[in-house]
Amino acid sequence: MAYIPSATANRTSPDKDNRKTIYIILVGIILLLLGYIIYDKTQDNKTDKVLIIAQQALHDLDSSKNILKIEFDAASKQVDTLTANNTQLQTLFSERSIELAKIKSNFSSLLNNNKFTAEDLKKAKILIAEYKSQVEGLLAEVTRLNAENQTLTVNNQQLTTDKTKLTTDNEQLNTEKSKLTTEKKNLEEKVDVASTLTASHINITAIKLRGEKEKETETAKRADFFRVSFVLDENRITPSGSKSLYIIISNPEGKVLSVNGNFKLRNGSETQYTDKIEVSYEQGKVTPVSFDWKPGIVFEPGDYKIEIYNNGFKIGETKKSMKKGGLFS
Repeated sequence: MAYIPSATANRTSPDKDNRKTIYIILVGIILLLLGYIIYDKTQDNKTDKVLIIAQQALHDLDSSKNILKIEFDAASKQVDTLTANNTQLQTLFSERSIELAKIKSNFSSLLNNNKFTAEDLKKAKILIAEYKSQVEGLLAEVTRLNAENQTLTVNNQQLTTDKTKLTTDNEQLNTEKSKLTTEKKNLEEKVDVASTLTASHINITAIKLRGEKEKETETAKRADFFRVSFVLDENRITPSGSKSLYIIISNPEGKVLSVNGNFKLRNGSETQYTDKIEVSYEQGKVTPVSFDWKPGIVFEPGDYKIEIYNNGFKIGETKKSMKKGGLFS
């Protein structure tokens, strides 16, 4: 006999189906909640990382900003130090001061900006690089100037040494020159003295005139003039030429007769002379000299002295005695 299932046995229970659906829904909700929680946690982590990165970037930016400020201040201080005691560099710096002041102003504006950005950092780096380049230029100029100063110092020292040597040499030359001048003067004086002529064989003859006839006399009142003769001895130093001879004739009382002027003696004093004659002298030869002296006065009895001078020296003298004479003499 066939088995026929009952209707009650084939039908699914509604309660079981509902529970299954609820389970599925609950599982879905749980999975969704878990997914959201995981997602939310991931986003929080990302946000934290972004914040950390941003904070680090800001910190790095501030650090770079501070480092640049320190570098710039150091460069500025270096310029001040370089120019403090260097007049030449101060002049050079004054020529570049406008450009450096402009760089410094732009740099300060960037660093004082509250919204300092990475782009500002790049600009600041460019400015400080330019400023440092200017400083390096100044340093190079300092090196050059120092080298020049050292060279000048060495040259000045050499010049001072040379000047001292030249001064010493000049003093020595002046001393030698003075010595030579003195020696030359002494030599010239010796030559001059040595060239002084000497007179010998001096003779005085009293002459009496009778018309055109001449007659020697020893009587004073009969004499009309003196005839003086002598010889200039040979002198190999005295050059040939006209020589001036001064003649002094003194009466028995020692008075110079017929004064014609004064001449200077070798000792610097002056004395009167009776007559001056010019004699043509030939070097190294004996020269005879003769001249007449006519005083135009009456001779008195006594000794008459005649002195001959050349070159300020007395070169000879002699005396002539004149008698008083008798009534018929």
